[in-house]
Amino acid sequence: MQRTVLDKAEPVARGVLSLRLRGADGPLAPWEPGAHIDLSLPNWLTRQYSLCGDPDDPETYRVAVRHDRLSRGGSEYIHLYLDEGHALDVSLPRNTFPLLPAPEYLFAAGGIGVTPLMPMLAAAVAAGASARLLYVGRSRATMPFAGELRAAHGDRVRVHATEELGRPDLAAQAAALGPRALVYCCGPAPMLDAAEAVFPPERLHVERFRPAPKEFAPDEPFDVRCARSGREVRVEAEDSLLDALHHAGFPVPSGCREGVCGSCEVVLLDGEPEHRDDIGASPGRMYACVSRARSATLTLDL
Repeated sequence: MQRTVLDKAEPVARGVLSLRLRGADGPLAPWEPGAHIDLSLPNWLTRQYSLCGDPDDPETYRVAVRHDRLSRGGSEYIHLYLDEGHALDVSLPRNTFPLLPAPEYLFAAGGIGVTPLMPMLAAAVAAGASARLLYVGRSRATMPFAGELRAAHGDRVRVHATEELGRPDLAAQAAALGPRALVYCCGPAPMLDAAEAVFPPERLHVERFRPAPKEFAPDEPFDVRCARSGREVRVEAEDSLLDALHHAGFPVPSGCREGVCGSCEVVLLDGEPEHRDDIGASPGRMYACVSRARSATLTLDL
């Protein structure tokens, strides 16, 4: 964990605060566009936020937090009780939404989903790629950083307020892309579903706020062999792998517990996992909060 101080909190749209976090003990860990951090709040909650500042600034991180009407306590605490000067622990940055090299990009953002795409757009432009951002929101008043993005990137940014213009035509956006273009999309589920319907899957990269609905076979118990400690842990049908490991005394970090943030990644040495996350675990990795086993036993590097 890294110790930071809330250096500045300011509204950047209706119901959205920008937080600038300054390293309390010197420079912060480096990061790349698409990365996010876990923010540990004084009310004992941990929440994940995309970094939307400048990766070349080692002194500060910037995140943005929308006040969720159905808040589980995170955004409400930040908006109502978190003051400048507060000390906050943040994790090292993790990137499950990396920007891959390409000659052309379309970035499509919905509301607060613009945050991971902001440094991506800047990096793409700096690399000399053809890049544009379609930024969609209900109204301009609810769209954070719209003015900042237009000032920095001009006509590369199209701000699309649905109250004025209706839903954007993503099919037309797809038809205008070159054959080697990549598409990065972050926003609410209906926007991501629409994007997945029109953009080629091999060229589309999405990041979700919540996991996409999926169906799996009924949960079955399985065993976990912990290679380094020599212990075995039973995961009952009604337990998650993460909870079983916690109960056995293995302090695996966790954040969202929904398979979208990546904080509970564990190293898989043997066995066949059933990946239930929305990230796409790399070989030899799995996310303990939602994923389970297809084989009777998994061997983990614990």
